[in-house]
Amino acid sequence: MSSFLSYLISGISLGSVYAIIALGYTMVYGIAKMLNFAHGDVIMVGGYIAFICFTELGVPPVICILAAMIGCLVLGVVIERIAYKPLRGASSLSVLITAIGVSYFLQNSALIIFGADSKTFTSLISIPSISLMGGDVIISGVTIASIIACIVIVAALMAFINKTKAGQAMLAVSEDTGAATLMGIDVNRTIALTFAIGSALAGIAGVLLCSAYPTLSSQTGAMPGIKAFTAAVFGGIGSIPGAMIGGMVMGIVENLSKAYISSQLSDAIVFALLIVILLVRPTGLMGKNIQEKV
Repeated sequence: MSSFLSYLISGISLGSVYAIIALGYTMVYGIAKMLNFAHGDVIMVGGYIAFICFTELGVPPVICILAAMIGCLVLGVVIERIAYKPLRGASSLSVLITAIGVSYFLQNSALIIFGADSKTFTSLISIPSISLMGGDVIISGVTIASIIACIVIVAALMAFINKTKAGQAMLAVSEDTGAATLMGIDVNRTIALTFAIGSALAGIAGVLLCSAYPTLSSQTGAMPGIKAFTAAVFGGIGSIPGAMIGGMVMGIVENLSKAYISSQLSDAIVFALLIVILLVRPTGLMGKNIQEKV
């Protein structure tokens, strides 16, 4: 029982990181109707910013996390302005190819700047561990931080979207871009704000991911990015609560699969689960069916 609880808590922690990453995917798709496959590599950039601030500059951990958030925020806005804004009216295939190109550009830039050798990332989380069941179950500080961060971020995003003028503008753009424009909403600014928020979250996710799995390289964000996108689809892409639920389920299934079935097959099991869910419910767990007018 104690081992199962340990695996479950670790899965929730991993799922929390997936959920934070998935929020970036689901917000950008829900509002801009595009898949930003470079999002996973923004995570890697956030990890490198925190690594340099802490290891090379000796900056306090809180400032390192803020620097990662701000750096990724600026990067996200620049990517949107240079790569995606000119393609606003282009086909989805053109945008998809551009996103893949941006992803490879970020990966190879990191490879040139930081080299091919992996870096050992020192955890920036100083929260003490908690022991349960007489010490049989130990919850690390990174696990606690990941779960709390996920819950707080989701709650803050829901409040931001439902209670603020900028959030209402995002909802309007996600419903109908043309109507939002006619009502005086600056669509370009709203989409840029969406990229800024999603990229800042990627910076947080990069710090949490590298603190839990202390290896940093140019490929760090690739697989987590794909899994987080899968989590967003699983929960219903475009839905913030769906991204959280999808990320949690993905993390739990992956961890339990590694523990009780096979570490080599865990990824296959996760993606197989996604296929089954989409066969039963094509819009994901919390996705909405959209009826197009003809």
